[in-house]
Amino acid sequence: MNRRRFLSASAAQAVALTFATRSLFAISQTPPQPILIDSHVHVFKHDPAFPFAPGAHPPPEDASVETLLSLMQANGVARTVIIQVIHYKWDNSYLAAVLKRHPKQFHGVCRVNPEDPASPDHLTRLTQEQGFHGVRISPSAGPDGDWIRAPLTSTLWRRCAQLKVPMTILAPVTRMPDLVPLIEQNSDLTVVIDHMADSPLDEPLQLDLLLALARYPRVFVKISHMWSLSKQPYPYPDAQAQIKRLHQAFTAKRLMWGTDWPVSLKELTYAQAVALYRDHLDFLSPEDHTQILYKTVQQVWPFGIN
Repeated sequence: MNRRRFLSASAAQAVALTFATRSLFAISQTPPQPILIDSHVHVFKHDPAFPFAPGAHPPPEDASVETLLSLMQANGVARTVIIQVIHYKWDNSYLAAVLKRHPKQFHGVCRVNPEDPASPDHLTRLTQEQGFHGVRISPSAGPDGDWIRAPLTSTLWRRCAQLKVPMTILAPVTRMPDLVPLIEQNSDLTVVIDHMADSPLDEPLQLDLLLALARYPRVFVKISHMWSLSKQPYPYPDAQAQIKRLHQAFTAKRLMWGTDWPVSLKELTYAQAVALYRDHLDFLSPEDHTQILYKTVQQVWPFGIN
């Protein structure tokens, strides 16, 4: 072989090896994608086998589990907690069927009628026979939500504590003081407050009602609903300021993110909702960011992910 041609070939190989080495180095330096566990979505489907409750008005578009799984895969979401949607009221059948088909991907939170004396027994059945992991109640701000202070509510909370499943609360921030006696009577019960208690950003003093619950070590908060609370465009800096206050009180170990899909589609896509928590909240340390993205959810709803 011609010596010049041999040298040229050797030089080309050296250059190729250098580029390959640099590429491998760059890949090795790329930070791994964080594990994501979404703490809050809903599913429903127009299906005669799973009728909606009388008087319900669900959107015409389905929010099926098949669509959810596709969105999770496309956005790197490993697991999800599904909250029973109001369209079925107290009938948890559709979500029970979803949990039976996909036990590794999902945990489910059921709904029971808190004004029904049989609701604790319903919760036991849903937990022990149908795989649910928690219950959600939703007292309103007005007199129609005053059942939160009634004796039947205490019974349901005690059963929840006995079953060792979380009690999830959807309620306006003005209802937070009503939770105090129930929390104190059930000190071993994990309590999760949905959507920052929808505390209005333009009334910052109201958040103090939620912050006061930070003294109870088993109270957790979902930092969802940034999009509905904010008066500013994505990524909602005013809502991030509220999350800072919650972070100072509860620490990252008791905060968790959630998309609230498909309700959030009113303002942003599922991908945008995921990116909101994955790529923003820059005031958090990397460790706290990881905590909020999956470790806190994993603590409340164990999926077996390390």
